[in-house]
Amino acid sequence: MPFTEWLNWFVIGIITSLILYLAVGTYAGRLVKDVEDYYVAGRNAPTLLIVGTLVASFLSTVSFLGEVGYSYNGYPIVLLILVVLNVSGYVIGAYFFGRYIYQLKPLTLPEYFGERFDSGRVQLVSALTLIIGLGVYLIAVSQGISLLVADVTGFSYLTSLILVVGAYVGFTFYSGSQGVVITDTIMFLIFTFAAIVAAPFIIDSAGGWPNVIYQLSESTVRPGILSWHGTITGDGAYYANKWGSLMYAITFGIVWMVVVAVSPWQTSRYIMAKSEQTILRSGVATMLIIAAIYATLHLSVSSISLVNPDITPTDTVFIWAAQNMLPVWLGVIVLSGIVAAGMSSCSTFLSLIGFSLTNDVFEVLDLSTIDDRTGNDYLALSRLFVVLFAVVVLGITYYQPPAVLWIGYFAASIFAASWGPIAFASVHWKGVSKTGALWGIALGFVTIIGLQGVVEYGSLTLPTYLPPEILGFLVSLAAVVLGSYVNGPTPSERERRTEMVEGVGGASPAEIGRTLLYTRVTIVGAVLLSVGLAVFYYAPYAGLL
Repeated sequence: MPFTEWLNWFVIGIITSLILYLAVGTYAGRLVKDVEDYYVAGRNAPTLLIVGTLVASFLSTVSFLGEVGYSYNGYPIVLLILVVLNVSGYVIGAYFFGRYIYQLKPLTLPEYFGERFDSGRVQLVSALTLIIGLGVYLIAVSQGISLLVADVTGFSYLTSLILVVGAYVGFTFYSGSQGVVITDTIMFLIFTFAAIVAAPFIIDSAGGWPNVIYQLSESTVRPGILSWHGTITGDGAYYANKWGSLMYAITFGIVWMVVVAVSPWQTSRYIMAKSEQTILRSGVATMLIIAAIYATLHLSVSSISLVNPDITPTDTVFIWAAQNMLPVWLGVIVLSGIVAAGMSSCSTFLSLIGFSLTNDVFEVLDLSTIDDRTGNDYLALSRLFVVLFAVVVLGITYYQPPAVLWIGYFAASIFAASWGPIAFASVHWKGVSKTGALWGIALGFVTIIGLQGVVEYGSLTLPTYLPPEILGFLVSLAAVVLGSYVNGPTPSERERRTEMVEGVGGASPAEIGRTLLYTRVTIVGAVLLSVGLAVFYYAPYAGLL
């Protein structure tokens, strides 16, 4: 099929999907009656919608462009080692954090910290870290989608950027979280289908299984691409030796485990849930789904290097495969799925930023003249901030040089450093105080920002096992402990924690039984996934087939 005809199909596919999302957002906007509907979807989202929005807000252009390029360059197994640690954060976060914050019924995560510690300053500082961190992440994801649209359609980068930003503002502005959770779930179904169905087509196009595994294991272009340490020789190698590669996977696996467990774009989904048991079910289901997507996607995209080892920039690898290695119908779905993944993350980030500007900055600083949080004026102010911040993002993204993977990783890691220690301490340590919370969030944030700046633009070199993210986490942890010993918790802080902790539990045996069923299904799914990896990857790689 001629490229121009293929291009027309892509344009039709992407426009159709955008119209669908806008229609769903418009419909969901009609369901918004008050601030709770707009901010937290009425606190009535079932397991399917929570799982859909958890997966969709996690998988973005960082996943389908940046990380795919990382695997293509020689590191699919390194990435999967990282992911094994990463996905455990869903269960850890749901069980040890998410089900507790649900008890206080906050509208935003910074509001949770403010209520838990009875402190407007803690709420404000956590809001500022949220706005900066998610703002940077939003820039990276917007950049990724715009590059994709520009690459495939031939539009200029600016035109593509305006189209992308306008689209996700369109279905976020009116409906807020009510629309985001629904569109996220639709997008989740699209890109999950695309990633899993595309894998066998890519492998077949590269030579078929198990020949692809044999060829990759003997590759001279990317030697060691299927080994546990990835490519460690040649000019393009990211790591100098095997242990440096493994240490990176373990270090960032732990960092991202904390990110998944406490970051606002993930844990904010739990305060939208229908019940505490919905949170627990969503955590275990999401863990399995993301593990399956990553295993399928990254083992298949590594085979693209057999067909074309010179794709540049490597962020466009999956785009190239969709255009050259897949049937037209599937290529259109894949590219629409990548756009959907990015759009879902953008809508989540933008909505959380707009909510926090209104609820956690303007209200705490008493800059707003609106007294009634439940009224239409408050909703109008939230929507105004959504639009204004989108304009800021558009301007910065246009001038920021492309760096989808590393910007996204850094932005997400901010929350591991600044929020990680205090998130768990706020639930599980009686002695933590507002002083510890304030110091922990602020110093963790300043440490990771400062160290990353010196590493990037100065002469500082840090060992792989002590990157800025880990050092920021340790500084934050020390600050939480020290600050809490300097000024202990007040009676109101202790009372708020007791109220939160004692509110957990109390589900009926039938509800608990349903949750345990999810756990059993996840265990079986994990076993089947392990068997699949052993048969399709390890057996031919080890010469057993």
